[in-house]
Amino acid sequence: MNVLYTAEALATGDGRNGHARTSDGKVDVNLAMPKELGGSGEGTNPEQLFAAGYAACFHSALRLVAKSANADIADSAVGAKVGLGANDQGGFALTVTLEVSLPHLSREEAQALADKAHEVCPYSNATRGNIDVTVTVAED
Repeated sequence: MNVLYTAEALATGDGRNGHARTSDGKVDVNLAMPKELGGSGEGTNPEQLFAAGYAACFHSALRLVAKSANADIADSAVGAKVGLGANDQGGFALTVTLEVSLPHLSREEAQALADKAHEVCPYSNATRGNIDVTVTVAED
């Protein structure tokens, strides 16, 4: 693969109760275990960061496939929910739900574009077969 861009980040401190920073300083966040997992919830967490990254990446893929289809993508949005839970092997696993909003398209047109974006998105390609990802279309 011809790598076009590489992001770099460093996590320090006590893992989920530490700090993360990108090499360029554009992301510089305190991390905290969510209250639901017994933490303070006073910082962000890896699942929130993953949700934001996946939503943004998927939205870009959606806009790319919509443009090639000459579809009306005005007011489009993508929401991501990332769940964390125990898996059958004694470890932990993630689940993802992506909710696509394309208010100017029929539900069928929107779902077709969302399915195509799921084939194109780098996050979708990285998680395919490893994480349960559900792509839905919002009822606008």
